[in-house]
Amino acid sequence: MNTKKIVTVIGARPQFIKASAVSAVLAESGQLRETVVHTGQHFDANMSDVFFADLGMKPPAYQCGIHGGTHGDMTGRMLIDIENILLLETPDAVLVYGDTNSTLAASLAAVKLHMPVAHVEAGLRSFNMRSPEEVNRILTDRVSRWLFTPNHKAGVHLLNEGASADRIHQVGDVMLDVALRHGARVTPDGGVLGRLREEHGIRAGEYCLATIHRAENTDDPVRLTTIVDALSRFASDINVVLPLHPRTRSTLAKQGKLKALQNAVIVLDPLGYLPMVQLEKYAAIIATDSGGVQKEAFFYGVPCVTLRDETEWTELVDAGWNRLAPPVDVASVLHALQASLGLTGQDIAPYGVGDAAARIVKRLSDELA
Repeated sequence: MNTKKIVTVIGARPQFIKASAVSAVLAESGQLRETVVHTGQHFDANMSDVFFADLGMKPPAYQCGIHGGTHGDMTGRMLIDIENILLLETPDAVLVYGDTNSTLAASLAAVKLHMPVAHVEAGLRSFNMRSPEEVNRILTDRVSRWLFTPNHKAGVHLLNEGASADRIHQVGDVMLDVALRHGARVTPDGGVLGRLREEHGIRAGEYCLATIHRAENTDDPVRLTTIVDALSRFASDINVVLPLHPRTRSTLAKQGKLKALQNAVIVLDPLGYLPMVQLEKYAAIIATDSGGVQKEAFFYGVPCVTLRDETEWTELVDAGWNRLAPPVDVASVLHALQASLGLTGQDIAPYGVGDAAARIVKRLSDELA
């Protein structure tokens, strides 16, 4: 059998999660041999190494160690390193995930070397061109040969932009694959939730889980202050647990707001994948600006408030599982949090049945054979 080679490029926590599902199926396939490149976009041990361990992934074959700097600087350095790796490995296809600078750099390096690109989570649109993620995903979709979409709406976006139908493959959401596989591994006992119970008396279903990391929020003092103040006030209604992204922590410390936040809510260091799943699964409500956490909230049946002006996952808003709360003033964010507490949405299944990774690998195997 003529085994084909795939180079997978990842760099951020959400990509580790998505790649874990596909990498497991690739390893079982026998037809495709995968080499993983980690750009280093998320480099902290709590943001990177522990995720590979929790998800059962082998260490990447290449560690580029590229992080920090402006978008152009980071993407440019990644482009140089990834191009060199692709020239050395000469893969039959390059596999990318999501919408980060790592995604764009890998796609550009591959297409300029005439190597076909497979984009997992293609077709998502926020229609906010000020968002670097929106720029990354649009450009990646434009140069990709295989557009693996998580839902019907993503395919419609691609068709409206002129993508040919034969490039678009609705496979479902690989994050659902991962949620089904790993969600069953966590219980409300022990782990980070056990420590929260011992130290703060918090039990399953009695807390709000919050995450803040998106640059549009952390780099804007007004928006960040609004979110912090709203979460601090919401902590009077229910305990708020906040695993704090290193960049967000640094920004709050520079603004002199970190101590007040720590006095109001329970601030944690970044968590590995399984501890985060435990907190998501047993939360009463989730407040986040993360695209991935919005979906994970839905997978575990937890109401979500999205601290952004828009979301790529509009079907969750339409179905009542998600509520948008642009952080423009404290009162509106607090109202969204209070109104969402205890609510559930409609019974929908927009992301497939948990076999997205198998569908992706079969398509690549068939077409590369």
